[in-house]
Amino acid sequence: MKKLSFRGWLTLVTLVLLTVVIFAAWPEIQKAWGLMGRVDLWILALLIPVQFFSYYATGGMIFSYLRAKGEIKQMSHWGTTRLALELNFVNHILPSGGAAGFSYLAWVLNRYGVSPARSTMAQILRFTLTFISFVVLLLVALLVLGLNHQADKTMVFIAITLTILAVGATLLVIWMVRSRPRLTRFSKWLTRKVNGIISFFTAGKKKNLVKSKIIVHFFEGLHDDYVGLQKDRKILIIPFIWALIANILDVALIWIAFWALGFPLDPALLFIAFGVASILSAISVTPGGAGVYETVMVMFLAASGVTPDVAIAGTLLARVTLLAGTIVFGYFFYQLTLSTHGKHTVKR
Repeated sequence: MKKLSFRGWLTLVTLVLLTVVIFAAWPEIQKAWGLMGRVDLWILALLIPVQFFSYYATGGMIFSYLRAKGEIKQMSHWGTTRLALELNFVNHILPSGGAAGFSYLAWVLNRYGVSPARSTMAQILRFTLTFISFVVLLLVALLVLGLNHQADKTMVFIAITLTILAVGATLLVIWMVRSRPRLTRFSKWLTRKVNGIISFFTAGKKKNLVKSKIIVHFFEGLHDDYVGLQKDRKILIIPFIWALIANILDVALIWIAFWALGFPLDPALLFIAFGVASILSAISVTPGGAGVYETVMVMFLAASGVTPDVAIAGTLLARVTLLAGTIVFGYFFYQLTLSTHGKHTVKR
């Protein structure tokens, strides 16, 4: 019997806690359902343009870097927005912690002459800049809550923890990519591990399926892009601005959902709740962090003084509405891309 990984155990524990929370909070869930009748559809409709601009900002974050490198100049801004939507769709339907998005973007951009290493670097920059800009906004949110006398020790602890995680993840990526010998050793180790796993599951019928030379070449491309960034750091200014905008718009989407219910919460409080829920759901093995995101968001808001029925109603309204838009339109454009470029098997 296969042993559960750390992520597997974490998700299992979270799902058990989710069941307990649902059982214990069932009266509040019924109240939350009653609040749905108060939704102002005109306000809720604001989610459509804001979500569009959120994808536009995400596309700007990734593709402003690629354009600065002389790539994808023939792709329109609408095309980059659409591709950002497809990336989000792929990451939601496949529980891969974002790996599916890396594979899908590399596959699509390869049709535009972009190397897999460069498209991967664009994705790494996206997550890195999202983390860094999130820390900046997190500190601003904490300052605002502090000035309003709403920041307690728990919030400060959570903010510091998220900051350490974001900075630590960024430093780890830089440490790995900056050294060519380190990347070469890592690529050879990765090749052995992947081939070992393939050999195990194919009962030894397929050995050395992944070629070390290809993996080494890929990581060398990452290193070369990193060296280029070190020589021209100004290239990151525009992507960083887009990252700030994307983070603000993501929180604005949740705020609009609560506003539509008649409960416009403090944006600073929502920002911290969003950060906690997003990070914990990212390491979940459930598709799109389903169940984990909602549980963490509701528990954090309830612990911060928001009544449980409002926390549940607002969180579910935002989550369901946004996921519905992502899945419906994402699936449509995903299928359109497949019909244009051919079949693609997303690597998990």
